[in-house]
Amino acid sequence: MPRREDPQFGLGHAIRKLREERELTQESLAHRSDLHPTWISHIESGRINPTWGNVRRMARGLEVPLCTLAALAEELQRKHDDPECAKN
Repeated sequence: MPRREDPQFGLGHAIRKLREERELTQESLAHRSDLHPTWISHIESGRINPTWGNVRRMARGLEVPLCTLAALAEELQRKHDDPECAKN
């Protein structure tokens, strides 16, 4: 299990993927999530790990159920940790 300060590759990439699919900028997602745009940038790049409350806010801002965001983050994290998963 990663330490709390370890980057969460899957979560950041899931947020970026969903944001781009919805054609949102980091600024517009930040506004919709009531977060600062810099936080969105830092989360997407893995520089910071968001709190559970902020993950929920971003899911609402992306207009997806939290479970959808979590499932995509888990899938992307698995592919990152084990490239063999990406082949399946």
